[in-house]
Amino acid sequence: MVRGGGEGLSETTAIPPEDAAGPEPDERGPLRRCIATGAVRPKAELIRFVAGPDGQVVPDLAERLPGRGLWVSAEREALLRAQAKGLFAKAARQSVRAPEDLIDRVEALLRRSCIDLIGMARRAGQAVAGYEKVKEWLAEGRAAVLLAASDGAADGRAKLAALAAAVRPTPVLLEIFSADALGMAFARDRMVHAAVARGGLAERLVAEAARLDGIRGRADRVGPAGRGVAGGAADAAPAFSVQG
Repeated sequence: MVRGGGEGLSETTAIPPEDAAGPEPDERGPLRRCIATGAVRPKAELIRFVAGPDGQVVPDLAERLPGRGLWVSAEREALLRAQAKGLFAKAARQSVRAPEDLIDRVEALLRRSCIDLIGMARRAGQAVAGYEKVKEWLAEGRAAVLLAASDGAADGRAKLAALAAAVRPTPVLLEIFSADALGMAFARDRMVHAAVARGGLAERLVAEAARLDGIRGRADRVGPAGRGVAGGAADAAPAFSVQG
């Protein structure tokens, strides 16, 4: 779970790299050290970069590109620090440059990845869309992830969140995509409510959405449905941050 504080990096990551002690994590293992904070974290909470042939830093979300991995915590401030202090070049041990729009590129890639995962779930019969279908899945306990359009009506989001809060285990509520963006995943113009069934795709979606939220600078807004939009308040903070 990504957690960030209002004063910057979270307590688990606010470690200057020069003060970080201990050997580097095994490249084949599940942990990596962030070049910006020095914290050792699970790979799912970081983003891998490599130095491209032209000496430019390239995001490698799929972790498949050749070359030395340069890992940064999926937090906006950590990535800004890596850019500003030339930490990519230091970690790569060669001259590399980070493009000025690197954060925008990473955000776009993560957003695309989330939409693709929702689309994969739909094609596999592991996702449904529409208020009534989502309500049915919630009642049956099938939904692991509840998707509500960030620009959808607040009362509709609040009703579904209330229903989801009564389910055990409680589904994760994501409100990070607009109705147009959700529509792309379901091959429709717009979609306001959707749900993803329990399983590997749901787990990958939650992890990817957490990284996206962190890069947007709004980490620590991941949690069970019902924690966010509460009592039908239009200005209540969602479990994940909004934005399409």
